[in-house]
Amino acid sequence: MSNPLKVIQLYKNESQLIKKALQNNREAQHKLYEWHSPKMLSVCRYYISDVHYAEEVMLNGFFKVFTKLSHFKNEGSFEGWIRRIMVREAISFLRKQKNIEFSQDDMEVHDEETNNIKTEIEVSEIQQLIDDLPEGYRMVFVMYAIEGYKHQEIAQMLNITEGTSKSQLFKARNLLQQKINDLNKTSYGTN
Repeated sequence: MSNPLKVIQLYKNESQLIKKALQNNREAQHKLYEWHSPKMLSVCRYYISDVHYAEEVMLNGFFKVFTKLSHFKNEGSFEGWIRRIMVREAISFLRKQKNIEFSQDDMEVHDEETNNIKTEIEVSEIQQLIDDLPEGYRMVFVMYAIEGYKHQEIAQMLNITEGTSKSQLFKARNLLQQKINDLNKTSYGTN
């Protein structure tokens, strides 16, 4: 019975910290950073394979969080609001690096097509497989499969067509499936 009270207390604490952080209270900002930085680094890592660059993007993202905190209107979760900032920062970083390439051969992809990946590999191996995807594939895959964006939103954010977004996702899933199958073959001794 004490468990729900802790959740309510955490929410109240976060709301109070946000109010204090709006007044440039450094302690409140630091506490919010401590609560959210592990998850936000993970978000940045989905997009950026080099952990040092991912950390840099996360720090730039938190700078924006605290300079734009007055734009948070308590509509939805604070974590979700921060997450959107981190995604945009990661995309902006990759654009500056000019590493984003999208294959232009749109193919007809049916929305009901999914890849049912069955494997026993570790999360770190999956992260490495995602890291090894071409940038365009990886960005669309992460935005769709992990972040939950719709193709229309992805297309708008990346300045591509919905067809290109669907094509990139389809290709990313196929490439991941192929790599996972290869990993499974070697781990089960059939290769």
